Formats: sequence, structure tokens, C-alpha cells
Amino acid sequence: MIVLVKAGLLASVQDLGRPGFRDSGMPLAGAMDRTALRAANLLVGNDPGAAAVELTLMGGSWRFEADLLAAVAGADMATTLDGAPVAPWSSFQARAGSTLLFKMARSGARAYLALRGGVDVPLVMGSRSTYARAGVGGLQGRLLMNGDRLPVGRADGPGPAPLAVLPAEVPPCGGGATLRVLLGPQDDRFTAEGIATFLSSGYRVTPQNDRMGYRLEGPPIALRGAPDIITDPLLPGAIQVPGSGQPIIMGADAQTTGGYAKIAAVIGPDLRLLGQARAGELLHFRRTTQAAAVQAVREERAGLAALAARIASAGAGRKG
Repeated sequence: MIVLVKAGLLASVQDLGRPGFRDSGMPLAGAMDRTALRAANLLVGNDPGAAAVELTLMGGSWRFEADLLAAVAGADMATTLDGAPVAPWSSFQARAGSTLLFKMARSGARAYLALRGGVDVPLVMGSRSTYARAGVGGLQGRLLMNGDRLPVGRADGPGPAPLAVLPAEVPPCGGGATLRVLLGPQDDRFTAEGIATFLSSGYRVTPQNDRMGYRLEGPPIALRGAPDIITDPLLPGAIQVPGSGQPIIMGADAQTTGGYAKIAAVIGPDLRLLGQARAGELLHFRRTTQAAAVQAVREERAGLAALAARIASAGAGRKG
């Protein structure tokens, strides 16, 4: 058990989401930075998709009710355990009664707290992820608040040895980013000049951003006509352009359908960069190909596999 003593901002239980229900109107939900979630879980010996706590900008303070192996990954929130610094992207042994404190993120927007055994809230449609707009999943379908007690699942054995991810293995986190995109499915509704503007300009993240989507601000993207289309499916990463010409990127909690033309979609491995972007930071877009997008997925998986192998090697060395 772990207790939220003082809540930060918008903390929630998340895993990899609940795919397969969009035809019933249920969004995917799940972690905004899936790489950081997976890494935190690997560090404590969990399945990579186990439920953890997603922290936004400021993580608050937590008290451990039992000895637990824990890990943090994602945004650097100047974390301390009973006053001692905890390295970003690392696992550590917490003793019963100890306090884990997260301050304001130094860079990036979201961090993940994984616990050996995973956060053991009920499964809803195969996932423990919180979709707060509908009161589904997580802890009572809502964001976490002061005094909340999160149950932790049972795990076999003590887990791997505490380990810090090597600096070279830590992916970029915050400070703006270039997102690789595949044009379409309605890129034919934009002028050639509009597409060129989209691919050559910087777009600033506005304060109107959340898990559902990010509204951006920059040079208007010119359409050939009206921005409205017959409502069709919408997925995380889709980039809609309303009549203002200002793009909106869909996040993990994106609605299942939309009626604005979509100029492009952010590839899966780069969605984490969106989830780590903060208001005021600049995002750029770079066109890529389907083959390159598939290669990016393979590279992402290879990086996580290498981390898993290093964790296993460290554990074998400890036993030896």
C-alpha cells in the first residue's frame, strides 16, 4: 500500500490503455508517455504494461506503508526519498514509513511512479487506466487526491536490483521537439502552401492542453475550402485543423470521432514527446514514411529490450 499525502497536479493511475472499444465510444486512455511507463515497470520487474501512477508537472508527496521496490521515469521532478535524491529513470528500495517527494518538473511534463506488483485497482474493459471524463477505471474513475490509498499487487520475489538507466539510454524529455508525421488522411483538403507551412513552421503549445488534446499556435495552415468533414474515426496522434488554421493534436484520451480535416498523424514512438511538452514550448513537424515509422517502432522496442536485458544481467550479478 502507498498513500498520497499531498497531491500534486492531475495524478492518475494509468497503464497502456484499453484498446478494442473505440467502436463503442471508449477512448484508449493509458499513459501519455508509454516509453517512460514501460521503463519504470521494467525497473521494478513488472510487466511493461502494468498499472503505475502518472504524475503531471508536480507529483506531490507519498508515504509507503510497506517495504517496496519502486521506480520513477519520465520528467525529472527533483525526486527525494526521506530527503535523499532519487535519480531520474531509476529504481530504489523504499522502507515502510518513508516519504517520497516530487517537486515541480525541471523538464518535461509527466513522470511515472511504478511499484513492484503494480497498482492493483480493478480492471475495467481489460485495463486499469483512468478515463476521468467518463469516471472509468483507475481509483473510482477519478484523479487522485489527498489521502488516497493505492493497493499494490502481489509479486513473486523481491524483484531486480535497484538500477539507474544510463544517461545515453534516457530519451529526450521536454524543451520542445520535432514530431515525425505521416500526412493524411485528409491532406488533400489543404493547399500545397498550407502543407509547406505546417512542415516548415514552429507551433507553440498553448495552455489549452490536456490528456485529450493539445491546441497549438503558429502560422495558419491554409485549407482548400471548409475545414469540416463528415465525422470519421479519430486516434491519438491525429492532427486536426479547424477553421482557424491552428492545429490540434489528439492525446491518449482523444474522443473516438471528429469532424475537422486531419492533415497528418504523429507516429506512435513520437507521441511521448507530445506528452512531455509544456505550454510555451515549440513543436515542429517532419514528414516521414510508413517504412521509417515502422523502423522507429522497432528501435523503440529494441531500446526497451536492451534495458530489460541489463536489468536481468544486474540481477544475475547480484545473485552470483
